[in-house]
Amino acid sequence: MKKFSLPKALVKAKITFLFFYVCATHSFAQLPVPTDYLTKDFHKGRREALRKLLPANSVIAIFAYPVRNFSNDVDYKYHANPDLYYFSGYTEPNSVLLIFKENQKDSANQSYNELFFVQKKDPRREQWTGKRLGIEGVKAAGFSHAYNAEDFDRYAPDLSKFDKIIFEFPQDIADKLNEPDDIYDLVKTFKKKSAMPEDFDDEVLGDLMSLRQYPKLLASVPRLTSYYQALADKSERYKKNTLVTKIIQVKDSTEVTKLLAEMDAMKYNPALYSLYTKQLRQIKTAEELVLMRKTVEISALAHREAMKAIKPEMSELELQGVQEFIHKKLGAEYVGYPSIAGAGANGCVLHYIENNATGIGNNKMILMDIGAEYHGYSADITRTFPANGKFTPEQKQIYDIVIDAQEAVFRICKEGTSFQEIEKAARDVVAKGLVKLGILKDENESRTYFPHGCSHFLGLDVHDKGIYDKLMENMIITVEPGIYIPEGSNCDKKWWGIAVRIEDDVLIKKDKLEILSLSAPRKTEDAEKVAAQKSFVDNLSDDLKK
Repeated sequence: MKKFSLPKALVKAKITFLFFYVCATHSFAQLPVPTDYLTKDFHKGRREALRKLLPANSVIAIFAYPVRNFSNDVDYKYHANPDLYYFSGYTEPNSVLLIFKENQKDSANQSYNELFFVQKKDPRREQWTGKRLGIEGVKAAGFSHAYNAEDFDRYAPDLSKFDKIIFEFPQDIADKLNEPDDIYDLVKTFKKKSAMPEDFDDEVLGDLMSLRQYPKLLASVPRLTSYYQALADKSERYKKNTLVTKIIQVKDSTEVTKLLAEMDAMKYNPALYSLYTKQLRQIKTAEELVLMRKTVEISALAHREAMKAIKPEMSELELQGVQEFIHKKLGAEYVGYPSIAGAGANGCVLHYIENNATGIGNNKMILMDIGAEYHGYSADITRTFPANGKFTPEQKQIYDIVIDAQEAVFRICKEGTSFQEIEKAARDVVAKGLVKLGILKDENESRTYFPHGCSHFLGLDVHDKGIYDKLMENMIITVEPGIYIPEGSNCDKKWWGIAVRIEDDVLIKKDKLEILSLSAPRKTEDAEKVAAQKSFVDNLSDDLKK
């Protein structure tokens, strides 16, 4: 029997097809990814907690952040709106989530209490910028009513029927003409669906309507009126706003109370958005605490490695690179904020991010304020240590004042302590210490060399959302006193150019605190011991050391 054979051209075509099939299936096969992301049950629970806060007959809208251009036709790596991530787990742009207080009915008489409009699947774009979840992916994440963003006008109900419409618009949005479903268009449609007045200024009104969150400002009518008069003098938007005019003209607390009631009754309410998201995000859940411990530990170990690696001839950028390598090595996707690596007097610039000094110098310190971001959660740790591994007497004296200020705060950090008490505890120690050294003549002048606050919330944002009143259990805050003595300061020259900030991340408990960042040495003797140890940087090849 004659053996059957395919033509050579057909055989070659089949082999080519099989080759590309194998390549394609391997290319689209699921590669290993982290398994410790927040669960859909977490996000659902956060939505339920938010719904409980909403007033009757209300809707809240949570918009994605816009995409930002980096250069020409290249965009920055997208960073999701932390609020949208918190309530949904969704990390893509061009989307809006609507959450309703009461159940609604769709055209098929099906009940729903949330609608999610997301960017649609697009194989052509996904080839360039990566996979999109699309409607089916979002439904798998726990949303029964999901639609493409371009259908927002079609499927969203008439929002003007609600007594309260709660929202916060993203800032600085632009209309991308070739994208009919971008944030600009979603906001435009939302305003139409809500019958929002054309002249509604959400940013100014959001500021005004949030006054209840600032009791210190409300406590003094002169302070309140002068604050908004100054804003009106600087901004036409504030000057033209009728509510600003009313605030400036109030005479006493009775008039303030009436004005607050007027603002509370307003239908369009960005202030409630701010209030509710602050109330929820300031208290960390058990799931969030796992991620916060992870991101803080990664950051602390990175600071420890930088202490081992430092040499006087190293550049600021090299030390930054050491820390950020450790972040990536341990799984952190980003830094939580632009890294600060300020050598010598550069450390006196509070938000110094140039990091371009080519050598630290033998008797200089470097102030490193660098924190990782892990699965959306940011750490915020600062350490200050000497390039040659040994503090000078002057450096140690300043450093020890900062440590003492931090210890004073640690002693009172527990549920019920106010942020004002934290600030006072740190500032009193710094003021007394600087007067004792002769750097200050008057304790009331401490802001000359300690110009910033001592603490802020930490979480999905490095300056996380929260209400700055009293500490509560499971809040995470920073404790970061500092002293900065620029060149030319009105004190002995031996102090010039010394900058010290020590910043730790702490978890508030009922009757104490837990310092999460202890893996990064705090005290001078501990920093010196670690600086004497070997680093992986010491083993770099000569080619890489050039």
